[in-house]
Amino acid sequence: MNQNIQTVLKSIVSAFESGNVPEAVAVASFPIPDIPSAQWSFTNRTIQFLSGTADARGFNQWKAVNRHVKKGSKAIYIMVPCFKKQQDEGTEEEQQVLSFFKAMPVFRVEDTDGDPLDYQNIELPELPLIERANDWGIDVKAVPGNYRYYGYFSPQRQEIALATPAEKTFLHELSHAADHIIKGNLKPGQDPFQEITAELSAQALSRIAGKSIEDTTGNSFRYISHYAQKVKMSPEKACLRVLSDCEKILNLILHGRADGVENSQKVA
Repeated sequence: MNQNIQTVLKSIVSAFESGNVPEAVAVASFPIPDIPSAQWSFTNRTIQFLSGTADARGFNQWKAVNRHVKKGSKAIYIMVPCFKKQQDEGTEEEQQVLSFFKAMPVFRVEDTDGDPLDYQNIELPELPLIERANDWGIDVKAVPGNYRYYGYFSPQRQEIALATPAEKTFLHELSHAADHIIKGNLKPGQDPFQEITAELSAQALSRIAGKSIEDTTGNSFRYISHYAQKVKMSPEKACLRVLSDCEKILNLILHGRADGVENSQKVA
């Protein structure tokens, strides 16, 4: 078997073993528009995410946007289908038939230099409580948005990725991080109660420590209502269900302690 193909397959197996797949699948389900990888297969977009990037392209594709691959950068490999022409025995029409897959090298945007890309123009403001993320060893960075999600928290990669400068999005993801520290682990994917907990906590943090004057209460209510419907509860009852968890999150973020968990504890 081609060594590059082996590398691709091993990265997928490794992801299953580490538990990264649900998170990768969630992000890969909504590709960023207007970049080459938006046209990739679901599997290749998952490989891209697991390689620690939201944008990977071939050498010449980077040259086309006036960027160059840094010397010494290692490629990641995606699986590209190769087709051959074959005549249909019944209709005698010529058709394209999958013949084999080949491994194609691509490079992460993080391994390139050159002209700025449109999404790199996102500048994060001075976010409230960002020092908590620093205390926990979590990197906070701007990433390209795809109009379907505005940010995510990755415990495996110890990062909060933001596709918007909105501070409540950061506080939502920071609440997920605190919830992860308190519980030791979070359920993979968008668990309704975890999402309600993070949103309610973020709304409280916005009122207590937020710098923005924007009122996001209405958005939070719609967000919570959406997930409350999934568990067949009213928004009010769903909020009451997670109130204790929210209190622990607020105590950890604002005061550094929550039921024996200290603020200096880092994401495992």
